[in-house]
Amino acid sequence: MIEIPYEERHAFPDGDTPHSGNPAGVCRLETELSDADLLGLAQSNNLSETAYLIAKDEADLWSLRWFTPGCEVDLCGHATLAAAATLFDAQAVQGEVARFDTASGRLTVRQRTDGYLIMDFPEVAFETATADPDAVAAMGQVPDQAFEVEQIHGSRYQMFVYADEAVVAALTPDFGGLKRTGINVLATAAGRSSDFVSRFFCPDAGIDEDPVTGSAHCTLAPYWAKRFGKTAMTARQIGLRPGALQVEAPGNGRVALIGQARAYLKGSIQL
Repeated sequence: MIEIPYEERHAFPDGDTPHSGNPAGVCRLETELSDADLLGLAQSNNLSETAYLIAKDEADLWSLRWFTPGCEVDLCGHATLAAAATLFDAQAVQGEVARFDTASGRLTVRQRTDGYLIMDFPEVAFETATADPDAVAAMGQVPDQAFEVEQIHGSRYQMFVYADEAVVAALTPDFGGLKRTGINVLATAAGRSSDFVSRFFCPDAGIDEDPVTGSAHCTLAPYWAKRFGKTAMTARQIGLRPGALQVEAPGNGRVALIGQARAYLKGSIQL
C-alpha cells in the first residue's frame, strides 16, 4: 500500500464568497505512478483536475502533470495554482519562485507579499473562424464573433464572443449535443463588475462546465487586451460556482494569472 499526501484547494475564489472558485486536488508523489493509476485517482477524486507533483533534484523544481476524470491535459491553470499554494504553505519552496516542468514547458509561480500567487503561462493562440453550426445549436445562442483556439487538451476549441454578460450568464447548453461535436466552447463577453467574464464548457474533456479555468484565460487575456487596449485586467468566470482573477497580457507571448487557492481539506490517499 502507498500513502499519498493529498490536499484539495479552491483556486480563484470569488472574493470572500464561500464555496466559490475551482476545486483542484494536489497529490505529492515520492515516485512515479502508472498513467492508469494517475487517471484512476483523478476519477476517484472526481474533480475537474488533479495535479501530481514530484520533486526534482534542483531546489524549487517539480515535475507537474494534470488529469481530469477523463484524460491527461497539457495545460491547467487552477490546478497549478493549487499545487503552488500547497508547496508555499508547506514551506517547501526555499526561494521566491516555484518552478514546474510540464507538458507545456517550464511554468513558474511567485508569491506576493499579500499572499496572492502570480503564474507565468504561455499565451494560447486563436484566430478568427466560423462558428461551428452544431456547436452553436448546442449552445442555444448565436455568438457575435467566433474564434478557433489552439488545441491544448486534445479536443477542438472554439471561443464564442457574445454581446453582453447577461447572455453568457443565461447560457444553458445541451451538453450531450456539444459533446457529440467534439468541440469545447469558451464563452465570453465584456463584464459589468469586471473587465470581462467567461464560462467554459468542455464535455469532450469529461467536464460539462469547468468553474474557473486558468488555461482559458491564456486566450481570453490577449483577446480582451487587444479589444480594450490595456494589458492589466480583472476577470470573472460566472457559472454556478463563480471565481475571479487578475490577468496581465503584455504582448510578449506570455500571460500572468493572479489569484489565490484556499485550503479546503488535507489528508492522504491510500493506494
